[in-house]
Amino acid sequence: MNGHCNGNASDVAAEEFHCNNGFPEVSVKKAVVVAASVHRKLHEGSRKEEEEEVQCRLPALQAAYSSILRELGEDVDRQGLLRTPLRAAKAMQFFTRGYHETVEDVLNDAIFDEDHDEMVIVKAIDMFSLCEHHLVPFFGKVHIGYIPNKKVVGLSKLARIVEIFSRRLQVQERLTKQIAMGLSDALKPKGVAVVIEAAHMCMVMRGVQKMNSRTVTSSMLGVYMEDPKAREEFLSLTQH
Repeated sequence: MNGHCNGNASDVAAEEFHCNNGFPEVSVKKAVVVAASVHRKLHEGSRKEEEEEVQCRLPALQAAYSSILRELGEDVDRQGLLRTPLRAAKAMQFFTRGYHETVEDVLNDAIFDEDHDEMVIVKAIDMFSLCEHHLVPFFGKVHIGYIPNKKVVGLSKLARIVEIFSRRLQVQERLTKQIAMGLSDALKPKGVAVVIEAAHMCMVMRGVQKMNSRTVTSSMLGVYMEDPKAREEFLSLTQH
């Protein structure tokens, strides 16, 4: 926030509650509704500021790509490259948009009370990211499992958590841990398990140039770390 809003959520909510005689007179239900509305408005304002900041950074990124092309010996004024720096700058902003997203934003309205204590697994979530060492892609599949502790999350939100952390400059090991910790912090489940299998273009296109190599990483928290049977069940279900 950089000053566009003249108060915090509680101040704005309090203004909503005042009746004609100047004293708050509102039900708890209405208070919750108003507070949620205020939070949403503040969040929308924050998102707008972030979008404006992204647009402000675009010219500098475009200029940087123009410089890279020139240093490679290219003519940035030839027809095929006239708009390439702008396209590349916008593409890089899209590839790294996860820096502007949080797990809290994604899961805000999608956590539900549910008396379910068996394993929940979403398999083969497509993942694309950029290696922070060479800025080339790595991509593959993510398998996520968790054992609820009175709360579950909308299944599509697990894919959104993957998006948040994969749309950043990454190494696969850290990405795996971040996905697991993000879900664990949000739901406080009995356990979280994440496995990623990915191909890295830095190994395929350069270096050792091994076309069929795959990297597998895992992160096990809670029950999955402590109980070998739970871990084996998850791994068995995700492999078939």
